[in-house]
Amino acid sequence: MVFLSLFLVGVIIFTSNLRENGGNMNKSIYRKDVVDCVLCLSAPCSEACPYMDVGSILRSVWFDDEKGAKLQLTHDCSSCSAPCEKACIKNVPVKRVMEKVKGVQVPEMDLSDDKLLESDICGIKIENPFLLSSSVVGSTYDMCARAFDAGWAGVAFKTLSLMDIHEASPRFSAIKGDTGSIVGFKNIEQLSDHSLEENLDIFRRLKENYPSKFLLASIMGRDEEEWEYLSRKVTEAGADAIELNFSCPNMVEDGTGSDIGQSPKVVELFTKAARRGTNLPILSKLTPNVGVMSPAAEASIRGGADGIAAINTIKSIIEIEPGSGKVAVGGFSGNAVRPIAMRFISELAQNKAVDGKHISAMGGIETWKDALAFILLGAKSIQITTAVMQYGYRIIDDLKKGLLIFMKERGVTMDDIVGGMIKKVVDVEEVERDIIVYPKFLREKCIGCGRCVISCMDGGHQAIKFTEDRKPILDGKKCVGCHLCILVCPEEAIVSSGKVVRKPQ
Repeated sequence: MVFLSLFLVGVIIFTSNLRENGGNMNKSIYRKDVVDCVLCLSAPCSEACPYMDVGSILRSVWFDDEKGAKLQLTHDCSSCSAPCEKACIKNVPVKRVMEKVKGVQVPEMDLSDDKLLESDICGIKIENPFLLSSSVVGSTYDMCARAFDAGWAGVAFKTLSLMDIHEASPRFSAIKGDTGSIVGFKNIEQLSDHSLEENLDIFRRLKENYPSKFLLASIMGRDEEEWEYLSRKVTEAGADAIELNFSCPNMVEDGTGSDIGQSPKVVELFTKAARRGTNLPILSKLTPNVGVMSPAAEASIRGGADGIAAINTIKSIIEIEPGSGKVAVGGFSGNAVRPIAMRFISELAQNKAVDGKHISAMGGIETWKDALAFILLGAKSIQITTAVMQYGYRIIDDLKKGLLIFMKERGVTMDDIVGGMIKKVVDVEEVERDIIVYPKFLREKCIGCGRCVISCMDGGHQAIKFTEDRKPILDGKKCVGCHLCILVCPEEAIVSSGKVVRKPQ
């Protein structure tokens, strides 16, 4: 079992203080200023500003790419009348955000040369590590073409099959955070509902018009004959590689989807069948609905797979047919599943049987920092769906820019960072247990809400008390350094002191 907090500490060290001022590594210290931004289409703030694309700058801040935001800041807003702020439909303090972005330190660099982002899938070069994962976001020619034009390196096209697919309506549900954004996405969507020939025609057109883009053909059969047949047909249509869908949790037919991924014997059997139909690289997309993924991964490699893709969605309850009283088991994705996906990717990267095989990671990836964490764990390609469904193909700008700035600042290549943190992932019994790292209170940011006191009293070790002027005081004799107070503070007014104290023997 992987201890993720220790992994994140290691990431922070490796990335030279990606985490600042004690904030969450995956959230920019500036993002709070744009929490009300709704990331408009044809943003009124941009249309109102005669100098620069304000909406793009705000979006970069939202996606934790504050340095990329700074590079877009071409006007000094200090004496501006801020027509952008007046045009905003959500009263975002745009001028204040721009002043903060102005203070971001970024060394001079040429971002037009993005060769550093190049990666490969089983020896086939891709211009950057970012692909659309197999889902509705890559299910038509037009959608893939627009994504390629936007800068995505490739697509895992929505899964092809010989089954008669009928979708439900509605088929999506979500869990939202306190800002209104989706943190957990639920669905009962199945595979492509277009005919096999329609999809193969799309493949031919995509490869004709976008020869440098990577086309990963996702397929699913019901028996050996279908797996071999589909593998042969997508190869003939020009796919660059094949992804075997052993993991969809929403299939109506028995013996398909995640039912396969839970049986290493069947995974090996069907991988061998697909291998008979092609000489292309094969990735097996495995289910997270297991305790460990290694048995299925090893079986797929024995069957002829060249790599692993993970994770697909996690089985969960999804609400359907409002008012009918019915619920169904569907798939769960989004930010909430990212730590689970990271655990599986780290398991695969540490498995000697997978050593040298391609790992394509997905699961809750939204920002370049999210992607970097998976790359550090051993992934050479990154697949994304849920974030695209929320925010559109345009997120590729900050995925690429944020990662490129990080790499240029440190003078590292993709080969340098792939798997760079895997040796830092340890089992829970290896975690140091004889130290305390105390929290630190930032008095100037504290608003006196008392949330830290409540949580420490009722969920911690009764180490925080309130003064008469509503300020928290820490009792060092009771504090065990659990950091619950840091997590619950709404103003980020409590941070780690960074000081390691040995427990008295």
